[in-house]
Amino acid sequence: MFLRRDYPVYLWDGPRVGRANWPCVNTSYVPEYRDQANFASWNFGPSYGNWWPNVQFPTNNKEAWQVATSSRYQEFDTYQNVVLHADAASQAADSGKVGNSIVYLTNSAAGLRAQLTATKSNTTNIKGIIAYESIGYVFPDSVNVTHDSRGGFGPVVVPLRDFKKLAKLKGIQFVWGDHRRANETYVAQSRRAAELINRYGGNARVLMLGDDAGLKGSTHIPFADMNNHKVANLLDRFLARTGLDGYETYDEGGWWDDDDW
Repeated sequence: MFLRRDYPVYLWDGPRVGRANWPCVNTSYVPEYRDQANFASWNFGPSYGNWWPNVQFPTNNKEAWQVATSSRYQEFDTYQNVVLHADAASQAADSGKVGNSIVYLTNSAAGLRAQLTATKSNTTNIKGIIAYESIGYVFPDSVNVTHDSRGGFGPVVVPLRDFKKLAKLKGIQFVWGDHRRANETYVAQSRRAAELINRYGGNARVLMLGDDAGLKGSTHIPFADMNNHKVANLLDRFLARTGLDGYETYDEGGWWDDDDW
């Protein structure tokens, strides 16, 4: 969608995930049958087969569900892998070979990688993060948050001087789909992380697609939803407000046709 809007878009798979799934270390693999767990985790409904009444995922298309759940791959969700991904991404960002105006657009556990990458970077090439349903957050060692390295979802605690790098980004947005309770662990963590980033002069905010933007039925993977063009419009506006677009807006057919919120 954003290629059609004339944005330069690059896909990056960290070591041991996606297209880079072959590791360079010995691993063991036990098959997991996660289809039913995927259903609830991806916020399609409260339990397997029970769709939210207004869900935006195509419920009448069995192939869509099959394609979505079949695309899963072994994620190696460990703290060591989170650090490995952030190390690789920060070196790539610092090299300048991927530009000097990097905006990370992430989904799910990739949000934690992007945050940690920014704290590890030694340049100003990273300009923003938009994290959809981020599972995991970075916190400074100046607050009462316990670092958790037992799995791949944090919280990750870093020195305050490194955490302040997040406050230097032009914009950070943590986006949540519909049907997310305010007291859910990661929703609460996103608000706490945004508060701390802003405390040090940053520009971070939390956006609830259902409550704040009126996009009812949005799921864990909003760009696979049937209203994904509306999600894209909101992203376009955020990029424009924070000076992260840098490209002429497309006006044929109206990318900006929805009411602002």
